[in-house]
Amino acid sequence: MIEILSSIDDQILLFFNGNHTAFLDSFMSLITGKWIWIPFYLLLVDMIFRKLGPKYALMVLLSVVLAIVMTDQICASVIRPYIGRLRPCNPDNPIYQYITIVNGISPGGYSWPSCHAANTFALATLLSLVFRIRVFTLGIFAWAVMVSVSRLYLGVHYPTDILCGAAFGSVFGYLSLQIVTRLYIAIPRLYMMIRRRPDVLS
Repeated sequence: MIEILSSIDDQILLFFNGNHTAFLDSFMSLITGKWIWIPFYLLLVDMIFRKLGPKYALMVLLSVVLAIVMTDQICASVIRPYIGRLRPCNPDNPIYQYITIVNGISPGGYSWPSCHAANTFALATLLSLVFRIRVFTLGIFAWAVMVSVSRLYLGVHYPTDILCGAAFGSVFGYLSLQIVTRLYIAIPRLYMMIRRRPDVLS
């Protein structure tokens, strides 16, 4: 069963990585980068402040920061080294001979799960829960899928890397929003209790 799943994983990867055009090479290389999305992130921040106001905007931004930290630290620093799955573009990986390297993009390290997928789906899940606007939800998840697919096209991740990264990210996005929301509720209540009963800290 594991061999069958591994074979399907390889076939899907090679389908995306094996169909190249000059336009897609440039496009996928561009959207997989981090800095290209800074204007998009700034627009999201502006939308958050305009729609929610400063108080709740700060809560959402803290949730986003927590979600990204959780995905990066747990996925990249804990899970990846433990699982130790080589990237498809790693020369030590047997599938490497079938992989097309695009524009020299060939990162080292391990691949499972995909941090690109985890981070983008964490953000998409969190903001979709905040705004609950159908068009916005479809748009931001389409963005997360597009960035994730670029990783397959470039041959730096397997499909299961993407799927698991998306699942981890969605969970972390949900949890971070829940954690920060509860803190926003609990901390003012605790503060008022202390003000009413100064002897609590004595």
